[in-house]
Amino acid sequence: MTSKLPSTSRSLPIALIRAREGVMAPIREMLSETGITEQQWRVLRVLSEYGALDTTTLADRSSLLFPSLTRIASTMRDKGLITQTRDQADRRRQIIDITEAGQKIITERAAQSAQIVADFRITLGDENYETLLDLLAKLDPGSRD
Repeated sequence: MTSKLPSTSRSLPIALIRAREGVMAPIREMLSETGITEQQWRVLRVLSEYGALDTTTLADRSSLLFPSLTRIASTMRDKGLITQTRDQADRRRQIIDITEAGQKIITERAAQSAQIVADFRITLGDENYETLLDLLAKLDPGSRD
């Protein structure tokens, strides 16, 4: 006996993928002039917000797999957007920090990025926007109680 699957129009995984594409389209457009990827943008955003971080924490806060961060960080270091140093207390740990060039990308796009968020808030309404973030956090295994 086969269980009846929900319509793809009411499938949570499919709805999340469609919503992600809708959310990312204006961000991709904003980044098209920068020469950086969405993942690199996330790394810069996190470093700009939190300051220097070890690679494990940075990968987690950037929603990247550790091996992906390793590859992305190498590219970003070569572009002069981040620095990588060894932790003085534990030489096995790498510390990554944003450079002036990396911060400049964030600063130059802060207003445009804020407008993208404002547009989503207008579309959803402030209360729905906050509720959506709260509901999505419940699906994040890293934020469950």
